[in-house]
Amino acid sequence: MTIEDVESSHRQVWLWPGYAAYFGPSFHLDTHSTPVHCFALGVDAPFTVEIPGGASALARSALIPARTVHRIRSGPGRMLFYYLDPSSTRVGSVDAAMAGRSEPIATGHRGEVVLCDYLSGAGPVDPAELRRIIVGDNDAESIDPRIRLTMDRMLAAPAESMSAADTAAELGLSTSRFLHLFTGNAGTSFRRYRLWTRLLYVGTAVSRGDDFTTAAVDAGFASPSHFSDTFRVMFGLTASSVLSQNSEITTLSA
Repeated sequence: MTIEDVESSHRQVWLWPGYAAYFGPSFHLDTHSTPVHCFALGVDAPFTVEIPGGASALARSALIPARTVHRIRSGPGRMLFYYLDPSSTRVGSVDAAMAGRSEPIATGHRGEVVLCDYLSGAGPVDPAELRRIIVGDNDAESIDPRIRLTMDRMLAAPAESMSAADTAAELGLSTSRFLHLFTGNAGTSFRRYRLWTRLLYVGTAVSRGDDFTTAAVDAGFASPSHFSDTFRVMFGLTASSVLSQNSEITTLSA
């Protein structure tokens, strides 16, 4: 694939509750940190992860822990960035799949060759397959029906002010028991899941052509700038920089 092919290649964004992924030409971000874990894959070539004042690692894939100040230096090839909420129960699965260590970075995902081959194929990318290779199988059928009901309610009305205490009482559970069940079943905490549902709502609305300002407020953000700030803090780049590149945004409920 030539440089021209890479720069003109399709940019794709996927959003799930607790996860996000980007596939396409690198945004070549400066040194930054995010509150989410980031799994990075050099689809066409290795890249370097630099830790200011610390080690650097040349890798084809790397897991960068949340709140780690870093910079990724990549060539003109395509990159996959897969973000996981720090409260996600799946982070351990990804970390266990990494073969190398250059603290605090883990490198060499056991599925990196499979991932590169898959993303270089001619067919469309299935986000469920991406998650299966990176995170492992996700048995949605095992989710407690009480937690599934709560998750569905939050997805349907992200702006609703649901408290953990009130929700627990409705389900006949103590607050601590409910929060424990929710994190174990949803893969992330109650509070963080609500934030992700709001991000998903905006992504869905914008992708179908709705007004950005209205979508942000309808999702429960105080203002469009509140959404923009949240997006930038979480992913290290602005929502406008993603949207200006004509990225295709796909949202998934699970």
